[in-house]
Amino acid sequence: MADPHVNVREAPDAADEARSLKAWHASHSAWLRAFLCRTLRLQPSDADDIVQDTWLRIIRTSLADVDHPRAFLSRVAINLFRDRHRREKVRQAHLRLVYASDCNSFEPSAMAEQEGELELERAILDLPENIRDVFVLSRFCPMTNADIATHLGISVKTVEWRIGKAIELCSGRLRG
Repeated sequence: MADPHVNVREAPDAADEARSLKAWHASHSAWLRAFLCRTLRLQPSDADDIVQDTWLRIIRTSLADVDHPRAFLSRVAINLFRDRHRREKVRQAHLRLVYASDCNSFEPSAMAEQEGELELERAILDLPENIRDVFVLSRFCPMTNADIATHLGISVKTVEWRIGKAIELCSGRLRG
C-alpha cells in the first residue's frame, strides 16, 4: 500500500534521473572535455579521465536541483583535477624522500660489504685475547708497535708476531 504522505509527483523516479543524466551527458560531455583541455591545458587522455570521473561523481547527485549544468560540471571537474594534482604532489614528495635516503645501502655490493664487515668483526672478536688486544690497539687506536709493547709490557717483536698471527687467523676465516 502506498504511503499517503509521499507525493508521487515530487519524488524523482529512477528512470527520470537516468534519462536526465543521459541528456546531460549527451549535451555537455564534449563541452566539458574541451573546457578541461583549454582551461587546464590538459592532454586529451587526462581530460577524458577527469570527464569520466566527473560523471561517476555526479551519478550520486540529484540533477533536478542543479540550475546551471555547465557551472556545476566544471566545478566538479576542477575539484577532481585539484585532488589528482594534490595526490600526485604527495606521491612525488614521497618518491623524493625515498630516493634521497641512502640508496647505496640497498645495492647488492653495499650489502656484501656490510656482510663482510660483520664477518671481519666476528673474526676479530673470536681471536685469542692476547692476540686480539694487540691487533685492536694496532689497527683501531693510534698506537705504534713500541707504544703497544710498553702499554702491554711485552717486547716489540712479540707485538709484531701477534699482529701477523691476527692477520693470518682473520684472513683464513674470511677465506674459508
